[in-house]
Amino acid sequence: MYHSKIAGLGFYVPENVVTNDDLSKLIETNDEWIQERTGIKERRHVQKGDGNTTTTMGVKAAKIAIERSGLSNDDIDFVVFATLSPDYYFPGPGVLVQKELGLRTVGALDIRNQCSGFVYALSIADQYIKTGMYKNILIIGSELHSYGLDMTTRGRGVSVIFGDGAGAAVISREEDTTKGILSTHLHSEGQHAEELAVIAPGMGKRWVTDILKDNDPNDESFFPYMNGQFVFKNAVVRFSEVINEGLQANNLSVSDINMLIPHQANLRISQFIQQKFKLADEQVYNNIQKYGNTTAASIPIALTEAWEQGKIKSGDLVVLAAFGSGFTWGSVIIRW
Repeated sequence: MYHSKIAGLGFYVPENVVTNDDLSKLIETNDEWIQERTGIKERRHVQKGDGNTTTTMGVKAAKIAIERSGLSNDDIDFVVFATLSPDYYFPGPGVLVQKELGLRTVGALDIRNQCSGFVYALSIADQYIKTGMYKNILIIGSELHSYGLDMTTRGRGVSVIFGDGAGAAVISREEDTTKGILSTHLHSEGQHAEELAVIAPGMGKRWVTDILKDNDPNDESFFPYMNGQFVFKNAVVRFSEVINEGLQANNLSVSDINMLIPHQANLRISQFIQQKFKLADEQVYNNIQKYGNTTAASIPIALTEAWEQGKIKSGDLVVLAAFGSGFTWGSVIIRW
């Protein structure tokens, strides 16, 4: 059985920087309030007409990752695309990436695990490569949140948090089984699904026809809802559990971690986990301060930045961990 390794990384964020002060012109909020609760100073939002969609941002990130892997588009055997904000209700963006990159008629799989999406995508790619079915898999996490946020004071608890962007990785076969992805660990707890969700449009409660018929300006079902305190309390528990699970599965300890990259949900969550595990600042990478929460894109963006800055080196133990809507959570243990 093979191992899989990350052969190339890339990310893309829109040029348009939106600061907390910018948001305060639209929403009754301020820089101090946002930073105190989330740690976020600014985020990126696409602009109408700039050509950015969830797919095109993913393609831009993917091109960088493929080039850095030393492979060509023809070497890609499969595509896994993680997002909660697809260009269309269906089909998913995986097939659009296949078209835009001019890939062979390879399979394309779409992942709907929100903040945990990239971790789930890595796990799926890892299984395919371990079994020998595929050799090189392109995985993408991309989100365009800004078009779907309630940019009024009513929505400030959620809308100040999210940003747009994309990250990508090429996962390739690794013959040395002491390196690459050592293990992945996935979980879900659907009883809390509606604590962080967009309810409509959906076939379960309110479809487009219902929304159009009611034409209710106070209808919030198609805006994101988050029970912030409940999510925070669950996140800090599940982050800790799944990090420990990954370490124990590989007979490792916290002292073995060279770099922890948590999903960039809230800087306060990351700081809580860092303090709990007694990790130094150089052992944890955070960039939510400048990008906000980019959901499925947050881990690949942060992972790429950390690698670009030389914070991840050959032989390092890298831990990825995520928690989010669903509730879903997971971890990936990598020997770089």
